[in-house]
Amino acid sequence: MNLIFEESHKGHRCTEFPKIDLPVYQLKSKLRSAPAELPEVSECELIRHYTKASEYTFGVDSGFYPLGSCTMKYNPKVNEATASFAGFTDVHPLQPESTVQGCLEVMYELKENLKEITGMDEFGLQPSAGAHGEFTGMCLIKTYHESRNDLKRKKIIVPDSAHGTNPASAHMCGFDVISIPSVNGIVDLKELDAVLDDTTAGLMLTNPNTLGLYDSGILDITKKVHEAGGLCYYDGANLNAIMGISRPGDMGFDIVHLNLHKTFSTPHGGGGPGAGAVGCKEFLSSFLPAPIVEKYHDRYMLTVPEHSIGKVRTFHGNFSVLIRALTYLMILGREGVKETSMNAVLNANYLMSLLNDVYPSAYNAACMHEFVLSLEKMKQQTGVTALDIAKRMIDYEMHPPTMYFPMIVHEALMFEPTETESIDTLKHVSDVMHCIYEEARNSNPDLSQAPYTTEYSRPDEVSAARHTILKYEHH
Repeated sequence: MNLIFEESHKGHRCTEFPKIDLPVYQLKSKLRSAPAELPEVSECELIRHYTKASEYTFGVDSGFYPLGSCTMKYNPKVNEATASFAGFTDVHPLQPESTVQGCLEVMYELKENLKEITGMDEFGLQPSAGAHGEFTGMCLIKTYHESRNDLKRKKIIVPDSAHGTNPASAHMCGFDVISIPSVNGIVDLKELDAVLDDTTAGLMLTNPNTLGLYDSGILDITKKVHEAGGLCYYDGANLNAIMGISRPGDMGFDIVHLNLHKTFSTPHGGGGPGAGAVGCKEFLSSFLPAPIVEKYHDRYMLTVPEHSIGKVRTFHGNFSVLIRALTYLMILGREGVKETSMNAVLNANYLMSLLNDVYPSAYNAACMHEFVLSLEKMKQQTGVTALDIAKRMIDYEMHPPTMYFPMIVHEALMFEPTETESIDTLKHVSDVMHCIYEEARNSNPDLSQAPYTTEYSRPDEVSAARHTILKYEHH
């Protein structure tokens, strides 16, 4: 498919602007040295181009999208309607507080809901992504220890089953990252004891973890870290499994970030928009990014915590995502939130049971919202890799699951069907996966060349990443 620039024809226009009947103001600086090279297309050509482009795009509205850990869940369309209200879209973040009371109420009610769901005492809504929330959480830990003049605490402990951004977020705050191995997919308490000391700043963990397993020893884990003087940070990427059932605050965590754009709907394909709200216990609330929303009598105000780490984003975060998250929560209600998690766990275990006869799970245990398969044996027997299986799923109009992650599982495929998929869909997925299994065994077709139905089969992603082309060059 051509780029819109390649569809350009000199003199084609979408619209004609009226002639200017006012004096023309000439800018005296910051002018282009040459006119902008914009495509020239008619309205018909423009509509056809982007309609065709949309037909190449696969999303959760198109079909099965089991992207594990990323929780690419269905986004109810009522959220879009709510976020489009003029009272939300026609405001400016620099308006006086008295003129945006409705917007501030949205933010306040959202954080109150999140406090209840997580067991935290306060929330900041500024961070614009999950990893951004991680970084903010690490800033809170660092600032807390510095406020106590406990400057020797430079070590953040991260299990090998953690999300890939955890070590990077800790490094960005100047911490030394200590990775500890898992045993049977969960934290090895002996390994944890071996690295805990008075230089421990904190622990980064999610429960259930990236393998989809709930760590029943979580109270022992957080207790050990606290006894060593460290803080416990909860990566909320997997909260989809435990909403309304188990709270990070009750597990002993001091800080949590939530992916509002995943756990509480909102589509987040293509890198955004996102929202990585950060919550904490009372003793850390004075360090939260400024401002936060407070309620005084019947008015809502923006306040600055006493020892705030400052802003981590312009203005107040991705506000439209906050609207969608609150809409999602208000429609579900307390029982609906709990049922969402229960259905997510049920769907994952059901699909895992359907696949286990030919695709063995990495760990022989009940999963939570997601599960990890190991195709190492298949690769040894047939030469077909996890990548080949994932690519072949595209031919059956399904988005591939997460591949080769976590790295502690060889030839890994991670499925997260989420709570909205029906039993009929899951059975169909199982049928397709069994069909692909037979194709792998019989080498018919050659799965190393899949997918066969797309315009491009296997683009060179490494070269594309290393040699990016960010500007269209007209030839």
